[in-house]
Amino acid sequence: MTNSIDDLEKAGCILVIGSNTTEGHPIIGLRIKQAVMQNECKLIVAEPRHIRLCYYADQWLQQRPGSDVALLNGMMNVILAEGLADEEFIRERTEGFEEFKKVVEEYAPERASEICGVEADEIRRAARTFAGAERAAIVYAMGITQHTTGVDNVLSLANLAMLTGNLGMEGTGVNPLRGQNNVQGACDMGGLPNVFTGYQAVADAKTRDKFETAWGVDYLSGNPGLTLMEMMDGAHAGDIKVLYIMGENPVISDPDVEHLKEALERVDFLVVQDIFLTETARYADVVLPAVSFAEKEGTFTNTDRRVQRVRKAVEPPGEARDDLWIIAQVSSRLGYDMGDTPAPRIMEEIASLTPSYGGISYARLEEEGELRWPCPSADHPGTPILHVGKITRGKGLFSPVEYRPPAELPDEEYPLVMTTGRLLAHYHTGTMTRRVKALDELVPRNQVWVNPGDAEKLGVGNGQEVALQSRRGSIRLEAKVTDKVGEGVVFVPFHFGESPANALTNPALDPVAKIPEFKVAAVRILTGESMAGINYSTSVT
Repeated sequence: MTNSIDDLEKAGCILVIGSNTTEGHPIIGLRIKQAVMQNECKLIVAEPRHIRLCYYADQWLQQRPGSDVALLNGMMNVILAEGLADEEFIRERTEGFEEFKKVVEEYAPERASEICGVEADEIRRAARTFAGAERAAIVYAMGITQHTTGVDNVLSLANLAMLTGNLGMEGTGVNPLRGQNNVQGACDMGGLPNVFTGYQAVADAKTRDKFETAWGVDYLSGNPGLTLMEMMDGAHAGDIKVLYIMGENPVISDPDVEHLKEALERVDFLVVQDIFLTETARYADVVLPAVSFAEKEGTFTNTDRRVQRVRKAVEPPGEARDDLWIIAQVSSRLGYDMGDTPAPRIMEEIASLTPSYGGISYARLEEEGELRWPCPSADHPGTPILHVGKITRGKGLFSPVEYRPPAELPDEEYPLVMTTGRLLAHYHTGTMTRRVKALDELVPRNQVWVNPGDAEKLGVGNGQEVALQSRRGSIRLEAKVTDKVGEGVVFVPFHFGESPANALTNPALDPVAKIPEFKVAAVRILTGESMAGINYSTSVT
């Protein structure tokens, strides 16, 4: 996030797009509701499904899944046409405006409406509300990124923030919500194939030299590694022989589950390190039992770049061991002795090699409670808001972004668009929450949400057992007939291993970020005798 979670309550307008915030990020959802109820903040929700935040919204824009660029370009067309842009901000702090403007001028609200399904007047109204606020914030999540146009979607949101001057101040910013508690920290620590810690490029020779010296090695490759989906495709093709999976459950969380399970079966050796015997761990040759957050020392970095201590509260059960200890032991047996690795020592190394974490230490965290990066020195207070006075790269770059349709559109054979997401009762792949009796009783099985009009055409009743099928697989689940989804669209949560939504999702990737298109897949609903003889996907071998 460019801003802090606290900042949301200082916004005059919040645009929430591609985020079911109250269920995916309930504490942040609460702050948004407080901004509306206590501070008269205007809330615009852009989401294909009617979510709980819609009850608090001044406006709900029900765009078609995968049409976000058209909707945003339509809003920015209005802002330009009606003289609502922040000309001073654009002139002094950005570049590339003219090229961007040429593209946006082609997206009059009527054209944008034809693509995204939101009425032209509603696009105009949203544009005026957002641009008219003294301070406006953008909040988004994986409903924006998990598309073959995910990068385009994010660039469009950056364009909107710059066009209206909503960067570098309280109550503004472009604020992506991370999907799990330490995703931000994992990325900060180099958990990406093309960077070291702090997003220092592996391709940079000086950066490699710094890490080679610190780690006492002669050579670190300057070639980026493979992304998750590239690894799985490589394993499926037989090019990757060994996989080491830590704290991840791709048998539930990755697209085209049958393809992925075949990949796991084809590798010569699979190691899974986790706190439970997950659906993925069932494929492993070796399972390394790890510990939970309450059984180890360290830090987490949350979605607004806030670094906080994690303290050991209880001893690990049985043979479970700290992740850091396991990694050090494996490294030692592979020939590189990492030596003693207490958590404070690791934090010291992070600070010494990572400029954005340079001033963060256990001593400061103990005293101050938290620090937000960038925090480059021991006397630096941390940075709650990015881009204050100046964009980090120098000048903000406008990006001309054309609308591109999803990789797979509905047709006569598969006439419905499926989108996926989360429920409040369950978390991610259900590894933890579905082991909690009360939560599993609250939502015990998967459902497909179907619009009443589609249900009537298909002869589907509420609570009826149906099959949902795409070109990649089929699952059995219960129908939930509801007007919270529009006609032609169905919604399926992805927490349920016995009926995994990701058996149906499309593995097509964004060409830049390599993120799969989880949010748009063409499907059909089968009932009665047509369900017979189908090979249904489940996550259990």
